[in-house]
Amino acid sequence: MNEESSIEQILDTIGDKHARTVLASISREPSSAKELEERLDLSQPTIYRRLELLQEHDLIKDRTLVADDGNHYKEYTCNFNSTVISLDDDEYDIRIFREENLPDRFSSLWDELGAK
Repeated sequence: MNEESSIEQILDTIGDKHARTVLASISREPSSAKELEERLDLSQPTIYRRLELLQEHDLIKDRTLVADDGNHYKEYTCNFNSTVISLDDDEYDIRIFREENLPDRFSSLWDELGAK
């Protein structure tokens, strides 16, 4: 989760029906916006708004690919494996679990322990 993203913003994002639909689709299969438009029967502006919102909160990532005709396009993938939303003492907490390689996980753990 981005440091700038508040818990309320994440909850609002995953609370949006179209954002959840887009996220579920790309979690099954990486897709371009055009593929999502065809598969989900949503308008292109709706797709792009939801992709932007999901990226803003670091829930998806993209990569640029080159089509056979030489044009560039982006393919979107889900950026996490699972998420847990908990409520404790009237406060929500969100934990997003990402698949990281071993050196990244070690660095994150080291940083969390306060070692620099």
